[in-house]
Amino acid sequence: MTVRVLLTDDDALVRAGLALMLGGSPDIAVVGEATNGREAVDRVRAGGIDVVLMDIRMPVMDGIAATAAVLALPEPPKVIVLTTFDADEYVVRALAAGANGFLLKDTAPADIVDAVSRVVAGEPMLSPAITEQLIRQVTDAAPDARADIAQRRIACLTDREREVAVAVGRGSSNAEIAAALHMSIATVKAHISRIFTKLDATNRVQVAITMYEAELL
Repeated sequence: MTVRVLLTDDDALVRAGLALMLGGSPDIAVVGEATNGREAVDRVRAGGIDVVLMDIRMPVMDGIAATAAVLALPEPPKVIVLTTFDADEYVVRALAAGANGFLLKDTAPADIVDAVSRVVAGEPMLSPAITEQLIRQVTDAAPDARADIAQRRIACLTDREREVAVAVGRGSSNAEIAAALHMSIATVKAHISRIFTKLDATNRVQVAITMYEAELL
């Protein structure tokens, strides 16, 4: 199935570059462009979009507000926030708005294509640099007690679940985890679902933070 992508950025050169990057994949089709968040919301409302690549700083409506508006629609597409700004506040705000991924614009073309495929498959995607920043922001706030709390939280995980959780924390995809641990992708997904439940996590970043605090990363 072809993944239909909407490019949202107020810079025409950026949109052209993204279209060129994504156009090399036979499984992805750029089906629309928007120059601001309001246009993106209107285009998504019209239907036929699977993934939105969303800039943060735009006129009329910024990418954070647009992400929240898009994801509030019935049967919304996935949203990957793509920006030159890597400050922690943007990461936190984008994730709080419900973004499925957060990548920097200097991310390698192959990794952007991979990110689109991964979010469609239900895997939230953050660049390793962004994940490290977010983990550092959270863990630096209250260092000492967090290790004990995290270790108590992961005590409920089986050995296999712990292996999967560590791999998630390192940014591995479901397919990479399956290959490394010699299990099917369906089994990996089942383990991740149980890990989310046991750790009371809603995304992979939260799992990564817990494993980092437990000193397993």
